[in-house]
Amino acid sequence: MSATSPPSDAPAPLRVCENCGTALQGGFCHLCGQSEHSPTRHLGHAIEEVFESFWHLDGRIFRTLRELFVPGRVANRYLAGHRVRYVAPMRLFVILSLLTVFVAKLAIGDAFAPQDAARATETSAVAAYEVDRAGFAAAPTFEAVDALRDRELERLSAERAALGADAPPATRAMIAAAERVVNAEAETRRRRLQRAERDAAGGDADATEGPPERDENGFGARLERNLEAYSARRDGAAAVARTLVGAAPMTLFILVPLFAALLKLFYVLHGRSYLEHVVIGLYSHAFLMLTLLVVFALSLLGGWLAPALPWVVRPVGWLQGLLLASMPLYLLWMQKRVYRQGWWMTLLKYCVIGQIYLLMFLFVAFGTGLYALAGM
Repeated sequence: MSATSPPSDAPAPLRVCENCGTALQGGFCHLCGQSEHSPTRHLGHAIEEVFESFWHLDGRIFRTLRELFVPGRVANRYLAGHRVRYVAPMRLFVILSLLTVFVAKLAIGDAFAPQDAARATETSAVAAYEVDRAGFAAAPTFEAVDALRDRELERLSAERAALGADAPPATRAMIAAAERVVNAEAETRRRRLQRAERDAAGGDADATEGPPERDENGFGARLERNLEAYSARRDGAAAVARTLVGAAPMTLFILVPLFAALLKLFYVLHGRSYLEHVVIGLYSHAFLMLTLLVVFALSLLGGWLAPALPWVVRPVGWLQGLLLASMPLYLLWMQKRVYRQGWWMTLLKYCVIGQIYLLMFLFVAFGTGLYALAGM
C-alpha cells in the first residue's frame, strides 16, 4: 500500500444537504427533501431529474384521473388517509377548471364562426352600400327614424332591381345584410328615444329639482356601454359567450363551499367535519370539469373533422350527450358510496340538495356573469 493512500477502514466523509446543511442518511434529505444529486454538476443527473419528476407527477395525475371515473373512490381513499397517491383536491379542481375554460373558449370560437362570418358580411355591406348609421343615431323623433328607414330600404331595393336576376349571390347577400342593418339601426334608435321619453317624464314629475343625473361610472351604465361595444364587434356574440365562460371559475369557487355546507347540513349526523365535505365537493366538481373538458374537446374535434368526414358529427354528438347525461348519475352514485346510506334516503337527499344547488347556481352564475360583462 502506498504511503499516501488513506487506510481502507477510514470513515467516509460526512455528506450534508446543500440546502439546509443536515447530515444525509440516504439519497434525500430527511428534513427538507432535497436530492443529494445536483443537476448542475452531472448531465446524467439532470436528465434523470427531468424524467423522474415528469413520470412521478404524471403518474399521480393519471392515477387520480383514472380513479376519478369510479364514483367516490378518490374521495373515500383520500379521506381515509391515502393522500400521497392522489393529486390534492383543490389543486386538481383548479387545474381542471382552468383547462376546461380554456378549451371551452376555443370551442365557442368555432361554434360562433358562422355568426361571426355573417357579422363580417353585414359590416362589409354597410361599407359597400353606405348605410346611414350616423343619420339613425341623430334622428330626433320616431317619425324621422321611420322616414330614414323607408328611404334606406327603398334605395337598397332599387340597387337590387338595377342589378337584376344575374347579380352574383355574394352581392345579393350583401344587400340583404344591409337591409338587416337598416332595420336593426332603426329599432335601436326607437328604443333609445323611448328611454329618453321615460327619463323626461320622470324628470317632469319633479321639475324643481330637475332630472336626476345618471352615474356614468355606475354598474348599470358600465354594463350598458359594454353590451353596446360587444354588439358593434364582428365577433360580438362569441365575445359575450367567452366572457361568460371566463366567469365560470369565479362561479365555481363560490359554489363549492356552499355545496359543502349543504352536504354538512343534510349529513350532519355522519360526524364528518366541514372540510371533509369540502374535499367531497371538490372531487365531485373536478369530475364535472373533467367531463365538460372532454365534451368541449369533442366539439373541437368534430368541428375540425366535419369538413373531411361529415359522418363523424353524429357519433360525436351522441358521445357528448352520453357524457352530459352521466354527470347527474355520477353525482348520485358518488353520494351513495361516500355517505353509505340506503338508496331511498340517498335519492331523496340528492333531489333536495340538487334543487337547492340549482337555484344557487343560477343566482351565482347570473351575478358573476353580469359582473364579468360590466367589468370588461
